[in-house]
Amino acid sequence: MHHRIKQRHLRGFVEIARRKGLKPAAEAMNMTQPAVSKLLKDLEDILGSTLFERDRSGARLTEAGEVFLQYADQSLAVLQHGIASLEALKSGQAGQLRIGALPSVAARFLPRAVMRFRDIAQGADLSIEQGAHESLVAGLRSGALDLVVGRLGAPETMSGLSFTQVYSERVVFVSAADHPCAGASGIEGLADWPVLYPPRAAAIRPSVDRLLVSLGAGALPDRIETVSEPFGRAMVLGPARAIWIISGGVVASEIEAGVMRAMDIDTEITSGPVGIMARSEDEVLPLARLFRMAVLETAEAMELR
Repeated sequence: MHHRIKQRHLRGFVEIARRKGLKPAAEAMNMTQPAVSKLLKDLEDILGSTLFERDRSGARLTEAGEVFLQYADQSLAVLQHGIASLEALKSGQAGQLRIGALPSVAARFLPRAVMRFRDIAQGADLSIEQGAHESLVAGLRSGALDLVVGRLGAPETMSGLSFTQVYSERVVFVSAADHPCAGASGIEGLADWPVLYPPRAAAIRPSVDRLLVSLGAGALPDRIETVSEPFGRAMVLGPARAIWIISGGVVASEIEAGVMRAMDIDTEITSGPVGIMARSEDEVLPLARLFRMAVLETAEAMELR
């Protein structure tokens, strides 16, 4: 049905509702009254509903018309907003987009997505804030952030928010490439070294807790809870020789470069969705939609989807 409804149908309907008659609507649209009458008849035929009661005094909305008016008006407004946003992009006055990024995407994936976004939204001002899931979601809810990119949190943290999955990611146990535990297939050596562990506010914490229980791990005597990437890298690659339990995306570049190595531990239980969080679909700004497009295209190019 919706494929048959055109912009001219919506505009004619909205003008009749606003001006309470076909004749004033026709004058506003610079059309003849019979032409506007046909637009209305076509729309009513498509919807299978009578939208107006007409008499000599004009046209009054029926109950069905009252319901449809809300959405017709919104649709036209969104279209006009989209056209204005496109013109702003062309003129280099696209506005600002504020993105929250969890550590799992900030190190490797997000920079590529940002470069793609800059290609398709030239002139837009982009700000990136990195942090833990709890603080970024709070910023999204308050309006301080427009989108958050990262791992999906616990269900209770996502109430009222939308989530678009982009790819899935596991947690890894990493150490320096020359560490005694590098590539080890068991967790026995963890107790001999400092272990960097996700704090309670981290999105991956529940799945890591479950994994350690499933592996039969007891209390880790030297456990440090942190989400700090600079601290984590310094602890792993420096004199501390720590082992880091972290999302794979955070350390993907170091693993590829050969300076870190993942332990050979089955972490499938920690696999979780990574994607884009927004307040709700109807609140997503045009720039945010372009950013979402850039993220999805980047994931395809990196063969993550």
